Amino acid sequence: MIKYDVIIAGSGIAALQLARRLQDHLNVMIITKNHVTDSNSYLAQGGVAAPVGKMDTVDLHVKDTLTAGCFQQSPETVENVIRDGKRIIEYLIDEGAPFDRRNGGELALGMEGAHSHPRILHSGGDQTGKYIIEYLLAALTEKVRLVQGEMVYELIMNDRGRCCGVKTKREDGSTASYAAHHVVLATGGAGSLYSVSSNAPEVTGDGMALAFLAGAELTDMEFIQFHPTLLSLGGKTGGLISEAVRGEGAFLINDAGERIMEGVHPQMELAPRHIVAERLNQELLEGRKVFLNITSIKDFESKFPSITKMCKHHGISLSQGKIPVSPGCHFTMGGIVTDEHGKTTIEGLYAIGEAACTGLHGANRLASNSLLEGLVFGERLAWHLVSSPRHPETWSTIFKAPEQGDHRPGITFTRQELKERMTRDAGIIRDQKGLSRHLEWLKAQAFTFGEELDNMSREGIQLYLMWVVSMLITQSALLRTESRGGHIRSDYPIENNEDWFKRSLFLCKENHQLKVVQDEQHQTKIYA
Repeated sequence: MIKYDVIIAGSGIAALQLARRLQDHLNVMIITKNHVTDSNSYLAQGGVAAPVGKMDTVDLHVKDTLTAGCFQQSPETVENVIRDGKRIIEYLIDEGAPFDRRNGGELALGMEGAHSHPRILHSGGDQTGKYIIEYLLAALTEKVRLVQGEMVYELIMNDRGRCCGVKTKREDGSTASYAAHHVVLATGGAGSLYSVSSNAPEVTGDGMALAFLAGAELTDMEFIQFHPTLLSLGGKTGGLISEAVRGEGAFLINDAGERIMEGVHPQMELAPRHIVAERLNQELLEGRKVFLNITSIKDFESKFPSITKMCKHHGISLSQGKIPVSPGCHFTMGGIVTDEHGKTTIEGLYAIGEAACTGLHGANRLASNSLLEGLVFGERLAWHLVSSPRHPETWSTIFKAPEQGDHRPGITFTRQELKERMTRDAGIIRDQKGLSRHLEWLKAQAFTFGEELDNMSREGIQLYLMWVVSMLITQSALLRTESRGGHIRSDYPIENNEDWFKRSLFLCKENHQLKVVQDEQHQTKIYA
């Protein structure tokens, strides 16, 4: 058994920032389910937000973040993250990170939805994630061990309740176990639980499920952001059309030529994402088609090379100046509860990036704050771990190689069925009827919160973890009887500040059941 100081599950921007900062101090391993670039971070077209412009300030960025998040966040948390983010971005700029610049050499800062100032840094036009991930990967040395193609399917706990390692399932069905003083979940969000999504197919909430099954606390799972503009291909999506396109002047029209955001919000197409997505969805429900009109953008193909390539690949002619769009699942605001360093409610276990709920995003994430969050918490956790003592008791667990085999506990559904049901009943617009129907369907499956996974196939484990996260999202969405941010209920269409403002649902496993607590003023509820 090889023992590591730190094991990181995931390979997005938060994971790589953490590994980069740790590599000269601790023994680090990165484990990723597929290839190292199979992450939402790598796919990110939009940029990273930071108040580095001459007329911009931390306070203005904080205000925009709180407004987009419906003020569900702690202002102090938001301010600290934005302030740290500004410092980190300025360091990366000085270091020579590949941010786009204008002809005069100044940073090419862009606008995106719900921002009051241009503060979005891009790389390669609409290839920011690719450029930044490759930049961070290039900074890693041989001190970091990278394991690809292994799916973390269980957290190993010692007899004192501390997380001390992980079990993985390889593509050939074999298993492995790895021990560590510290285990970090940086596995991303849960966007690919939905049939229409901007996320990488691998991003299915694994880390959230692993933490929940180990006994960690999660929160805000009902807050799911749907991006307004995915390339629409007759009920399917070809990929994301970055919000930066609207920041450059593109606007939304229906097939009658009407601008659909007029009279809806003062910022029109640059309103917070949930407002634009809900309006676009309404047009689609009325039988209309919706397009992004790009005729006002000069040199579109050079400004947005990856979007241009994607459109051409799917036979969309940009010469007509219209790109067909529809909303799709994009970001998970909730996740594993952490403190300001990334510590979870389980000793030895940490979470960063989209898998974590840090208190930054509230009910709806401000555009391009996600890459910033990954950089900030990757660095914060690194400094915390470097100064943390080692725990000899970590190794009190006896690691046993799981028996090989194939165990499928009566699985009767497929990934696609689960995704379609999530989209229909727990998607962009929700109500009690649909959520209850979906919850009953989930409960009718042959899974419990206490499954033995060692002998289950990799696909079976994947379905199980997806089922777990679907349960958490659906139960939370059913209990939150209001509309706020990314949680929209047609049967409770307004914000209920008396019962829900700054109140969250906290979820954990207790005796193989789902335990839900709505802050300290409300009675605990147990759901089988």
